[in-house]
Amino acid sequence: MIKYSLRCAQDHRFEGWFSSSADFDRQKDEAMLECPACGTSDVSKALMAPAIVKGGVSASKAKNAIEAISQEWNEVARRAKDYVEKNFENVGKRFPEEARRIHYGETDPKPIFGEATPKEVKELKDEGVQVAPVPQPIPDAGETKKKLN
Repeated sequence: MIKYSLRCAQDHRFEGWFSSSADFDRQKDEAMLECPACGTSDVSKALMAPAIVKGGVSASKAKNAIEAISQEWNEVARRAKDYVEKNFENVGKRFPEEARRIHYGETDPKPIFGEATPKEVKELKDEGVQVAPVPQPIPDAGETKKKLN
């Protein structure tokens, strides 16, 4: 298996695993590759340095890797959250009731979001109602400090 660093036309960066270089080329030619952040199939290989392992990972490298992953997650989470807020109806605390009404055909299907307790989510899932949390960005240390003050 070969791991490639990939990027899309919007400069979103992500990784992909392929059985060979030819497998990457075939998937690209057949428009099978897709950016997880924006959905475009205009994907190419990004420049990457070879991985050379020398003993353990330093704390600073581990911290940098965690920060990079957090930044990527935040970008994807913000895009998903923005999409939901712009394209779904916010039903607030009525979410469990509205989700059931849609599930049981008591009202026309429509995309909704709102609030539900963990217990309400479990009950909905037990009834076969499909629900999913809206991704939330990870607050950085500065944001966390602002909220505490």
